[in-house]
Amino acid sequence: MNVESPKRPYRQSARARATEETGRRIVDAFVAQFRARWFDEIRLEDVAGAADVAVQTVLRRFGSKEGLLGAMQERMNEEIIQRRTVAPGDHAAAIEALIEDYEEIGELIMRMLAQEDKYPALRAFTDSGRAFHRDWIASAFAPALARLTEGARRRAVDALVVAGDIYVWRLIRKDMARPIAEYRALLEIMCAAALGVAREEMFDTVSGDDE
Repeated sequence: MNVESPKRPYRQSARARATEETGRRIVDAFVAQFRARWFDEIRLEDVAGAADVAVQTVLRRFGSKEGLLGAMQERMNEEIIQRRTVAPGDHAAAIEALIEDYEEIGELIMRMLAQEDKYPALRAFTDSGRAFHRDWIASAFAPALARLTEGARRRAVDALVVAGDIYVWRLIRKDMARPIAEYRALLEIMCAAALGVAREEMFDTVSGDDE
């Protein structure tokens, strides 16, 4: 009996890894479905098939499509936080983080926004995203904002939120089909204007439209 005991932790660990991998595949499959279809068009059968599991496995792990949406949100939140981690006052890094984030998941977020009024679970997702974006803006530009009066600070944050809004990214990058360099330059111009300073004061190098 004792000779089996050293193997038990290994077996439990292997089982845990397999369970984690199954969950990851299911969420991957759901995200792929969400990128291609509207929420009401996504079928659990298709998610299960793409993940190579039974529908019952999906239901046992996540309960419903809303449960899958929650798992997707949790994963996306972790990835967004990782991409947007910048030191307060490093304006160039903040701009680059915003660009990287939108280029990675911008289309997916736009698909969520297009459906948010129809599904409460999606609305909760997008509302939390708006709150995070504003808090992140306030943190990333905190040193420059600290020099302003309370009312001016609020207006400046509003302007920065608008400059860095995903709809602006969509307008410039997708509708106008402008290159990233031009989008970056416009972000720099708008962020500097929001704070009432010259662009050169906020950014060591002036890029995009000046090249």
